[in-house]
Amino acid sequence: MKTIALLSVLLASAAEAQTVSRKIPANMFPVKPVVSAAASGGRDLHIAQGSFFSYAMPDGWRVGEDGQYALTLVAPDNKAFTLMVGNSGLPPQYPPARFVQEKLMALRPQSLQISSPRPVAPAPGFQSAFQFDVSLVGQRGMNTRGVAKCNIATAYDTAVLAMTGAFSEASQWAGYSTWLPMVSDQVSATNGAAFGRRGVMAQNLRLSREYGEAAQRYRQWSQQNAKQVSDYRDATKDRQNKEFRENLGSTQPYTNPYDPSAPLDLPRTYQYFWVDRQGNVLGSNDPSANPNTGSTGDWRQMPRQKQ
Repeated sequence: MKTIALLSVLLASAAEAQTVSRKIPANMFPVKPVVSAAASGGRDLHIAQGSFFSYAMPDGWRVGEDGQYALTLVAPDNKAFTLMVGNSGLPPQYPPARFVQEKLMALRPQSLQISSPRPVAPAPGFQSAFQFDVSLVGQRGMNTRGVAKCNIATAYDTAVLAMTGAFSEASQWAGYSTWLPMVSDQVSATNGAAFGRRGVMAQNLRLSREYGEAAQRYRQWSQQNAKQVSDYRDATKDRQNKEFRENLGSTQPYTNPYDPSAPLDLPRTYQYFWVDRQGNVLGSNDPSANPNTGSTGDWRQMPRQKQ
């Protein structure tokens, strides 16, 4: 399935980003910006509309897949995502644990652990639902944790099963677990062709109490993250200035090709700087140095910002 293949690539890319800084030429060196010129972080959820579903989208996230049977949302750093995938025409007694395992095994994890099912409130349009705790190791070693919820709707001799899931890199799950599962539950079918059955998961997100709770949890998480970043930045600003301005000399602003609105102040120790999608910076005085050589990363050279 295209959706599962895409998520598999994203998980692999996020794991690879954790080791890419070690795959650099000998004549290049990691560099930390003196001061980030722009702060990041979302402040709220917003309602978005796809081809078949409406959904709650966190700020800065993107749609990974938007199809008749599946929808995925992916975090900016590729280390968290939500997944909704469903099928109609299944046997009425199709085991929800089997359905969840089949969908997650399509990610081709190195290992997968799923807890015993526990009954939970179903999404609108379904008669029952079960939730599972999930842990898996991606193809390239990224530990992932999350929860999956299987909603079930039966009619005569067929059933519709839809799995919603929220997942993140294991070390980040403590923060995501307070709000991301609620976001994954906010998918609403707006096209009769969704799952091949009209009306399943129909709801009005703007009037949904669950959406309001998810948005509040997300704001709290976002504000806490912003405060932690601000506190850390204040606590380390003097030390960074001393290290880079006094010991290494003055700085020069450079344009980040991945985010031109957020230039980076870098020390004048090196003449050439490169940056990757995760914000890692390498410096060198060798004009022929290129960190893309022999690396699977995506490095771009940063031009000096015009004054």
